[in-house]
Amino acid sequence: MIGRAVVVGGAGAVGGLFARRLLDAGTEVTVVDPAVGDGTPHTVADTGAGGIPGIPGGPGAAPVRLLRGDITAIDSRLAAELRLADLVVLAVPEPVALAAVRGIAGELTPGALLVDTLSVKQPVTRAVRAQAPEVQAVGLNPMFAPSLGFEGRPVAAVVVTEGPRADELLKLVESWGAVVVRVDAAEHDRLAGATQALTHAAVLGFGLALRDLGTPAADLRPVAPPPANTMLALLARVVSGAPEVYWDVQHANPEAAGARTALAEGLRRLARTVEHGTEDDFAALLSELRDYLGDDLAHHRDTCARLFGRT
Repeated sequence: MIGRAVVVGGAGAVGGLFARRLLDAGTEVTVVDPAVGDGTPHTVADTGAGGIPGIPGGPGAAPVRLLRGDITAIDSRLAAELRLADLVVLAVPEPVALAAVRGIAGELTPGALLVDTLSVKQPVTRAVRAQAPEVQAVGLNPMFAPSLGFEGRPVAAVVVTEGPRADELLKLVESWGAVVVRVDAAEHDRLAGATQALTHAAVLGFGLALRDLGTPAADLRPVAPPPANTMLALLARVVSGAPEVYWDVQHANPEAAGARTALAEGLRRLARTVEHGTEDDFAALLSELRDYLGDDLAHHRDTCARLFGRT
């Protein structure tokens, strides 16, 4: 059992999600964040409006230690927490995680596990292997917004350094209802480029195109068919999110530039087909895409039907 955990960035959405689930599993949790606490045990009910998103408060809530600190400049109190930890979760931006690896490795005891939740895995994997080779380490990427919860949703897992604690954590995440998909760091970034960078770029490009067409958003809602409503909903979700999350997906992933280039070329090909081709050429283009979807065609078509049934 993971008895003690330090969740760095636990005042954020992803860190709060992990902190809550670890507390539910009976783990003693210390949340480290520049925005919280004084190092004394609290329930979130004690912290009032300054509580931690995603961690329940109220009577009977598990105690959580809130420690204001900078994981890139470890002081004596933070070092003491790290030495006691079975698990350290880095739910922080990539530059912070990369700067913190060496210092954390110097404090962790044998058998402890270091976990990152970054959306890009190759740089942090290289850093952990170079600077913390003796530490068990796993990279996790919940492929969903934290507010949705783990149940039934994919979590990409890059096992950097294997060990019993790493296996224990992956089983724990599965017990939360997640579907753990094991990949290596390069495969993770390739898949994230296709499913996150490409998707977000398409949604943001759609929004920029709508703005440039000059049609007010308020005029769209009364007449928008289900596909347009779905794209507008995705656009609203992305632009309402934390910019640093989407910036990391677009800027830090080495596969993202290729994804954007492929998207632009796809639009150019569509334009050439429609403007200079024939209806048969257009039908051939759709046939290519049906062939690409292959055995998954029916699954995705049925998913769309369910989504549109709720719009």
